[in-house]
Amino acid sequence: MNPELFHIGPVSIRWYSILFVSGFILGWFIFKWFFNREKITTDLLDPLLYTLLIGTIVGARLGHCIFYQPDYYFGSWQGFWEIFMPWKGGLASHGGTIALFIAMIWFAHHYGRKNDFDFVWILDHLCIAVCFAATFIRLGNLCNSEIYGDVTNLPWGFVFELRGETEPKHPTQLYEALSYLILGFVLLWMYRFKLDKIYRGTFIGIFFIVLFGMRFLIEFIKEPQVGFEETMALNMGQILSIPFILAGVGFLVYAFVRKMPAAAVHPQKTKAEPTHFARPVR
Repeated sequence: MNPELFHIGPVSIRWYSILFVSGFILGWFIFKWFFNREKITTDLLDPLLYTLLIGTIVGARLGHCIFYQPDYYFGSWQGFWEIFMPWKGGLASHGGTIALFIAMIWFAHHYGRKNDFDFVWILDHLCIAVCFAATFIRLGNLCNSEIYGDVTNLPWGFVFELRGETEPKHPTQLYEALSYLILGFVLLWMYRFKLDKIYRGTFIGIFFIVLFGMRFLIEFIKEPQVGFEETMALNMGQILSIPFILAGVGFLVYAFVRKMPAAAVHPQKTKAEPTHFARPVR
């Protein structure tokens, strides 16, 4: 598949870019529904979108540079300057997740208290939208013929001719996209019908365990992304997934210990008590 959708002069529009941006647009509408349902001001939608977009790109880029190719990006000035060129390729989902954590801590601190939500509340809602965004991103990886699996004789194997392959390989991008999509619909169903029975931290806990658990398993049939992974029992994607799976368990424990409602709770405003002082006679 040609990764370019079309180009105008020196500027090319790629399928990956369209799908990447589409994930954020869909997330904006999903959060609009969340905010309207739970009576959070929709004025926060745009600041949230900008925070997520910047955090994802910066974190995913730094994650790739630090976790997968530190010798190249920090071994020369040329490599170092390419850190600031994400269009040259190289984004890591684990780095993007870490950056989103940091970004949401800031967002919750800056906007949460006066709008009756906290850090865990925003994570619970964010993870639902992220499932669909991650689905789009993995489809973008498929369009780029990247991050695919080992040789397979299964009927749905892909021959990634763009990368010079001649044998069918596991389309692990589709495996991940499908698992993220199913997880997204399950969490969305839980939010739609079970919100009043779910404790805060449950959504993000399930998200971390299932998404990174699937990522851990699918990595067993992926080709190594960088050379040093060939000598490792677990590759970098699996090693980085383990802390997130454990974090998911921690969030579930938090949910059932704290037992806070998953929905935003708005304190009722009390009416001023009438005074018993007589009004002055004019």
